[in-house]
Amino acid sequence: MPQDKLKRGKPADERSIKGTRRRELAPPTFRSPALDSLEQKNRIQAEKGKRRAALPPPTHGAKLVKPRVPARRVQMSYAAEDVLADKSNLHKSLPRLRSKPLSPAASPAPEQSELEQVTPEEPLEVLAGRRGSSGRPFLPRQTADLLRHPPVRPSIPLQVISEEEQQKLASLEMLLPRVPGKPDSILLVVVLALLCIGMIMVYSASSFTSARYFGDASYYFQKQLLGMVLGVVVMLVTMRIDYRIWRRFSLLGLAIGLPLLVAVLFVGTNAYGASRWLVFGSFFSFQPSELIKLVLALYIADWLARKGKQVGTFLYGLTPFVLLVGLVIGVVLLQKDMGTASVIAVLTTVMFFTAGANILQFLLAMGCGFLIFLSQAFSGYRYYRLIGFLNPFKYTTDINLQLYQSLLALGSGSWLGVGLGASRQKTGYLPLPYIDSIFAIIGEEMGYIGCMVVVVLFMLLAFRGFRLARRTQDVYGALLATGITTWIVVQAMINIGATTGSIPYTGVPLPFISFGGTSLVISLAGIGVLLNISRYSQEPEDPALSRQTITKRLPTKRLKRKEAR
Repeated sequence: MPQDKLKRGKPADERSIKGTRRRELAPPTFRSPALDSLEQKNRIQAEKGKRRAALPPPTHGAKLVKPRVPARRVQMSYAAEDVLADKSNLHKSLPRLRSKPLSPAASPAPEQSELEQVTPEEPLEVLAGRRGSSGRPFLPRQTADLLRHPPVRPSIPLQVISEEEQQKLASLEMLLPRVPGKPDSILLVVVLALLCIGMIMVYSASSFTSARYFGDASYYFQKQLLGMVLGVVVMLVTMRIDYRIWRRFSLLGLAIGLPLLVAVLFVGTNAYGASRWLVFGSFFSFQPSELIKLVLALYIADWLARKGKQVGTFLYGLTPFVLLVGLVIGVVLLQKDMGTASVIAVLTTVMFFTAGANILQFLLAMGCGFLIFLSQAFSGYRYYRLIGFLNPFKYTTDINLQLYQSLLALGSGSWLGVGLGASRQKTGYLPLPYIDSIFAIIGEEMGYIGCMVVVVLFMLLAFRGFRLARRTQDVYGALLATGITTWIVVQAMINIGATTGSIPYTGVPLPFISFGGTSLVISLAGIGVLLNISRYSQEPEDPALSRQTITKRLPTKRLKRKEAR
């Protein structure tokens, strides 16, 4: 040993002494507890074998007595990543040199009583410079550092999935089958109730006109009934098709809808001062602007879901969105359809804002859009409608004829109405009583109570739709549910607002109630998609208005009241 050589005064190689001292003064190394346990087990077995060999051979009939082995202290086992730091044996093997004192970093380990005096608030220099009762340095710097900053288990870094892998996972998710649940029964009941009210009111509001021009009081009712049957079939079909499949056909739908929208400008039929319909034969007509609402909801939901965080950027988010929506709204405005253009603008804007648009860019786009709408509002016949809105009881024979007669119908109905089928305004006084002005006939025949029933039904539809958008598991489904709900509710608000004089008059049908086969079928198709989304929505564990949540909150409120007292 180097210590013996130093005591006897024998010459020793200075390099070997320094190397030995460096090895002995190095900080303690720790092995895996599994290896230590294995070596200890082998050592115990070897000692047992030696003791058995040292015992005399047993005689015949004598009882073999096992030697009593003193109990050994078993070490605690730790995880392989942890560091085993025994404070009492950290520097047990450090040499003690008498010739010259060692540095504080190489001091031997102190006693247990000295270790208990260590406080973690003391700096390392103080711990290393303090001396114990024996006069030796209190703690070496390595030991104080270990006690002060114990080693921490290294954290496992999170693996980030690349964009390419995310796209592969998204495409794989589209192919995975899912088990659908039950559709939203409340939403279905609300829509069916609106359909029933619509069929009754179409027959009542169009009976005089049908009998006068076609000789059959149920002419428009029959056409509406055919549209309702076709729409219900479409709703049942779309309710059973997984809504994720529409992502594959949204671009194709847009490629079909835009040319049809442009074709109306050249080969469309002009009616009521606007060119909006494509007529095929004498019985069937089609309005592409109704189809473009559903197609835009499907395509923009897919486009925004694919953009992700890029929606908030100017180049990849706002610019293509404004170009696409501006093109569609521009074509619709060329058809002199301000109401449909307003519905499309609100529908797409709400979806874009929901997807995470930049607030400043969003407000800038809203300001530009508002200026464009103002420029269109003060041109042509829209200017006269704006003047009539400011003074609804003036120009009652030309500009404000429809608005004035609508207000008269609503005022005549009072609370309970004049009775179903007993309207006087539908007998030639109120223009289009079964299309744009059907809400005024509801107010006249069913009164204020009937109007409130319709309004409450649309409010329930809005609540269930936006609630469904919040509970949908994927971004595409949430955006699609938001778009469809916004489209139907905003269209109903515009129709009711124009009829009651709350906004400037513009012609849009009341969803599920007004006469119009295209509007009815497309609206029911959108409801079918909404019902399919509800089949895959996820219910929360504790809804806000559930009985369990309310009973959980009651004791907490009572305790707070007692503490306040």
